[in-house]
Amino acid sequence: MIRYLEAIETLPPEIKLSLIKAFELFKEEIAETVKRSDFEELKAVVRELAEAQKRTEESLESFKKTTEENFNRVWMAIDELAEAQKRTEQRVEELAEAQKRTEEELRTLIKGQKEIRQELGGLSHTVGYRLEDESYKALPELLRQEMGLEIKGRLKRDFVEIGEDRYIEVNIIGEGTLNGRVYLIVGEAKTQLKKRDIDEFIKRADEIKRYIPKEQMRVLVTYHASPPVLRYAKDKGIKVFFSYEF
Repeated sequence: MIRYLEAIETLPPEIKLSLIKAFELFKEEIAETVKRSDFEELKAVVRELAEAQKRTEESLESFKKTTEENFNRVWMAIDELAEAQKRTEQRVEELAEAQKRTEEELRTLIKGQKEIRQELGGLSHTVGYRLEDESYKALPELLRQEMGLEIKGRLKRDFVEIGEDRYIEVNIIGEGTLNGRVYLIVGEAKTQLKKRDIDEFIKRADEIKRYIPKEQMRVLVTYHASPPVLRYAKDKGIKVFFSYEF
C-alpha cells in the first residue's frame, strides 16, 4: 500500500485526488467483502459445529441407550445366576437330606444284617451243638460196628491245655481200644462238611498230638458232604459219619 501512495504522489494534483478517493472506496469495498466472507465462513463453521454437536449428542444418546440395555442384561443375568444358585443350594440341601436318610437306612440295614448274622450264628451253634450231642450217644456203637473200637468211658466236648492259659477246644474227644492198643479219639461235628474244614481239623488234631502223644482215631460227623470231600477225608485217614446213621 505504501508503494501505491508513493506512486500517487508523483501524479498531478487533479489526478492524485481522484485516485486517492477511488483508492479509499476500493479499500472500504474490500474490507466489507472480507468481513462478509469471514462471516459466511464463520456461519458455515458454526453450522458444522452444530451438526457435529448433534451427531455427538445422538451418539451419546445411542451409547447411553446401549449401555442401559447392556446393564439391564447384566443385571438380568445376575438375577438368573442368583436364582440358579438358590436352586442349586436347595438341591444340595435335598441331596444332603436324601444322603442322611440313606445313611440312616444303611445303618438300620447293617444293624439288621448284624442281628441276622447273630441269629444265624446262634442257630448254627445250636444245630452244631445238637449234632455233637447226638454224636456222643451214637459214635461208640458206630465205632464198634465199623472199626471194632471199644470206647473207654465216654466221649465229650472238652478243652486240651497246651500252655499257661492256652487251650484248644475239641468237639469230640475220648479214648478207645482196638486190638489191645489205646487210641485218642479226636473228632468234630460240621453241619455241612467242606475241604477247608478237613484241613483245619487236621491242623487242630496235629496240634493236640504234640501235647497228648497218643495214636489218634480221627472222626468227623456231618449232615452233608459231597463225594469229593468224602474222598479227601478218606485219603487223609479220617472216618466220616452222617447224622442219619445215628
